[in-house]
Amino acid sequence: MMLTLSCINGKYVPELAELIYDNKKDPSLYIDLKGILVGNPETNDAEDWRGMMDYAWSHAVISDETHKIIRESCDFKSNDTWSNKTCSQYTAAKDDPSIYQVMLKRTSSNMMPRVLGGFDPCLDDYAKAFYNRLDVQKALHVSDGHHLRNWSICNMKLLNNWTDSKPSVLPVYEKLIAAGIRIWVYSGDTDGRVPVLSTRYCIDTLGLPITKAWRQWYHQKQVRGWFQEYKGLTFATFRGAGHAVPCFKPSSSLAFFSAFLLGESPPSSR
Repeated sequence: MMLTLSCINGKYVPELAELIYDNKKDPSLYIDLKGILVGNPETNDAEDWRGMMDYAWSHAVISDETHKIIRESCDFKSNDTWSNKTCSQYTAAKDDPSIYQVMLKRTSSNMMPRVLGGFDPCLDDYAKAFYNRLDVQKALHVSDGHHLRNWSICNMKLLNNWTDSKPSVLPVYEKLIAAGIRIWVYSGDTDGRVPVLSTRYCIDTLGLPITKAWRQWYHQKQVRGWFQEYKGLTFATFRGAGHAVPCFKPSSSLAFFSAFLLGESPPSSR
C-alpha cells in the first residue's frame, strides 16, 4: 500500500507521517507509509522567516534599508526576537501587494503570516459556497444533510491565538529519512508566503548529501522547474507558480505527482 500526503502547511504532514510511523507496530493502526509530498511548506520558523525577508528584498518588495534593518535587528532563531521593537515593527509592516502578491504581515502570535496570494482572489468564495452545501456536508459526514453547519475559510479568532505549532519539523524529517520514508518537497518560485528561499535554507540545515545535481525537469517538452536529489529527499521548483502550486500549474502538478507515486524522478529530458 502506498500512502501519500500533500498539504500546503508543512507542519501537519510531517507530524502525521511521524504518528503513522510511530504506530507501525500496532496492527490496528498500521499503515504502510511509503512517502510524503509537501508543497511550499512551513518547516523551520527561523529559516522560514529569514527566507521570506531575503526573498522580499531580492524581488524589490522591500528596500535595501528595510532589509538591512531587519537583518541587523532580528534574530529569528531567538524566542525573544519579537520583543525587539525594531524587528517587530519592520516585519509587521504591510506592503502593497506586488506582482507576486506579497504581504508581509504578522498575526498577533509569532507564526508566519497567514496571507496567501497570487491565484484567483475569488477562490475562497468558491470554497465557502461549496462547503456550505448540504449535500457536500452530508458526504463529508459533518452534517446530517438537513441542518447546515456554517463553514468559513478561516477562523481568525482561533488562528490569532493558536500556539499548537512546533517551531521546527526538521527533526521529524531526519527521523523519517532515517526510516526510509521518501520525502519530496516542492516550491512555486514566485511565492512570497513561504518562498523558495525559505525552503532552500531549511533543506540546507539538514546537511544532506547531494546524490543528483541541480537540473531542469520537463512536462510537455517544456521546462517546468528545477530539482535536486539528496540522500532521502527530493527538492523541486515550479517555474512561475505561487503559493498554491496546483492552482497555478495544474497539468505540471499532476505530472509531478504522478512521478512521485510511480517512484520515479521528475522527467529531466524533453
